[in-house]
Amino acid sequence: MGTVVTFQVVGHDATASQRSDRVAAVDRAVDWFRHVEEHCSRFDARSEVSRLARCAGAPMHVSETLFQTVHFAIALAEESDGSFDPTVGRRMEARGFDREYRTGAVVHTDIDAPDDASYHDVHLDVDRRTITLDRPLMLDLGAVAKGLAVDMAARELEPFENFAIDAGGDLFLSGRSADGDEWSVGIRHPRDKTALLDTLRVSNVAVCTSGDYERTSPTLDDEHHIMDPHTGHSARQAASVTVVAPVAMVADGLGTAAFVLGPERGLALLERHGVQGLIVTPSLDRHETRGIPRG
Repeated sequence: MGTVVTFQVVGHDATASQRSDRVAAVDRAVDWFRHVEEHCSRFDARSEVSRLARCAGAPMHVSETLFQTVHFAIALAEESDGSFDPTVGRRMEARGFDREYRTGAVVHTDIDAPDDASYHDVHLDVDRRTITLDRPLMLDLGAVAKGLAVDMAARELEPFENFAIDAGGDLFLSGRSADGDEWSVGIRHPRDKTALLDTLRVSNVAVCTSGDYERTSPTLDDEHHIMDPHTGHSARQAASVTVVAPVAMVADGLGTAAFVLGPERGLALLERHGVQGLIVTPSLDRHETRGIPRG
């Protein structure tokens, strides 16, 4: 998924048997990241989502993992009036976001995807668990699939109560940290990588941050990885967005949509769904929901 994942399970007085149980649970948690990637990554020609891209025009029976991920992505696209749209995979590839992160190899999607493809071209049949693409297109599920993997990994670690998962900006913090307090989460300053913009104190929630500094196009000047589907270019109304929500898939997806929508409409989206958030503009103006959990 293009990121390093770290796990921290708190417990200094664990027995040998308990430590063994924790190692096994972490191994299962890691496996969820592999599983989600196998089904949802557009950077692997063998992945399920890549196979779906080659089956336009006919319903394809898919795994529960891919179906639920696409179902959530399409619902978010509808909720945000297309400011979040998972059908931008081919356009992202054309902008230089076409490298397999482990090998650096260029990935080329051999489909003739139209530039005006949208979430309206994706149809789901809940009863048959099929997905039909009206036209050839590549789904980019990166803004929700990593959150799903974090959530599934968190389920594996639930019995240990106090733990943290960090998947490159997508966090899930459960229980208490090693010092017995709520977890402290620093939000990176979007224009100074050595400084923190803010600090949150949280427990039993996901915290996901998206920034225009995270990934830039290797082929286009001044283009980052969060696309405004309406323009085909990088979203410009935000420099970073942090969302606090009960689960990471919701925090990650809503954060991406709010980034594109900008401060006013983005905050309205977050408040409508009862989550907390902080939106920082390129001029470093701060806009936040009421009740954001500060340290």
